[in-house]
Amino acid sequence: MRDYLIVGLGLAGISFCEQLERNGRSFFVVDDASQQASLVAGGLYNPVILKRFTLAWQAVEQMEIALPFYAHLEQKLGVQLDYKVPVYRRFASAEEQNLWFEAADKPGLDHFLSTTLVRNSNPSINAPFGFGAVKYTGRVDTKLLLHSYARYLGEKGVVDNNQFDFDALEIHEDFVRYKSITAKHLVLAEGFGLKQNPFFNYLPLNGTKGELVTIKAPGLQEKSVIKSSVFIIPLGNDLYRIGATYKWKDKTNTPTQEAKTELLEKLATFLDCPYEVVEHVAGIRPTVTDRRPLVGQHPLYPNIYILNGFGSRGVLIAPYASAQLYNCIEDGETIDREMDILRFMEKCFNVNNG
Repeated sequence: MRDYLIVGLGLAGISFCEQLERNGRSFFVVDDASQQASLVAGGLYNPVILKRFTLAWQAVEQMEIALPFYAHLEQKLGVQLDYKVPVYRRFASAEEQNLWFEAADKPGLDHFLSTTLVRNSNPSINAPFGFGAVKYTGRVDTKLLLHSYARYLGEKGVVDNNQFDFDALEIHEDFVRYKSITAKHLVLAEGFGLKQNPFFNYLPLNGTKGELVTIKAPGLQEKSVIKSSVFIIPLGNDLYRIGATYKWKDKTNTPTQEAKTELLEKLATFLDCPYEVVEHVAGIRPTVTDRRPLVGQHPLYPNIYILNGFGSRGVLIAPYASAQLYNCIEDGETIDREMDILRFMEKCFNVNNG
C-alpha cells in the first residue's frame, strides 16, 4: 500500500510530491496533462501586487519557503529553474511615482519596494516617468520544471499519464483503491479540472483564462521584467513573454485572436522596436471567488484532500500550501483558515442535501 495517491502534476502536485519525498512517504501520481495553467504561466515570483502597490497575501511567508524549494529542485533535477531578475514597475505619471514612494514607507512593503527611482535608459521602451524596482523577485521556468519532474517520476515508475477515472475509485474507511493502486490518502490537485471532480465541485472555483504571447525582439535588449499595462518577461536569446489576459467566460485552452490583439495593442503603448510573435499560448488559471487557495480535507470523506485554487500566483503559493496540507494530514496541524475549505462547508452540505 502506498501512503498517497495524487491526481494532477502541475505546480500543486509537484509541490506536494516534494513534501512526500522529503519525508520518506510513498506515492503514485495520475496526470493526463490536460490542464495548461502551470505549463504556460509567466512563472514570476513577486511579493507585491503592482496594480495597487500592496503586499500579496502571506507573501513574506511564501517567499521564505519558495526560494529554497526551487533551489532544491534545481539540484535534484539538474536544471536551472530560478532566474533572479528584477521587476520594474513603469510609472504612467508623477502621481504614480508619489504613490509608489508612499507605499515604500509602509511596514512590510519597505522590504520589497526600492525608494530609488530607476530612470529609463532603454530607447526601445517609452517610460518618461521612470520605474519603481521590486526587490527579491525572479522567474521560475515552469515549463521546464513540469517536463523535468514528469520525466523524473516516469523514471521512478510512479506516474500514470492517463485521465483519472473517478468511476474506478473505491473509497474505504482507511484507504482508497484506484485500479491496481491502493493508498492511505488521496490528494486531488487538478487545477481547473476540479470542475469534473465529484468530491469538490461544490467549491467556488471560477477559472480565468490567461493568454500570453512570446516575441522575438533583437533590438529590445532588456534584462529586467517590465510591468506596465502588460508584463515583458525576458527569456533570453532575444525572446520575451508578454502577458497576460484575464477572461472569465471562455474556459478553453485555445488561444484567441482577440486576446493576441489585446496584448499587442497594450504592448504598443510603451514598446518602440520591431518584433515578431513566435508563440501564443493559453491556459485556465484555477481562481477562487475570494482569491484564496482551496486546501484541506473533504468534510465527508476523511482520506480525501484537495490542493488547488492558486490563481496567478502559483509559483509562490504552491510550496507554502503544500507544506500546510502535509502537516495537517501527518501531524494534525491547522491549515491557515483563509485557505482551508472549511470556509465553504455550508456549500458542501447544500449540494449533498440537494
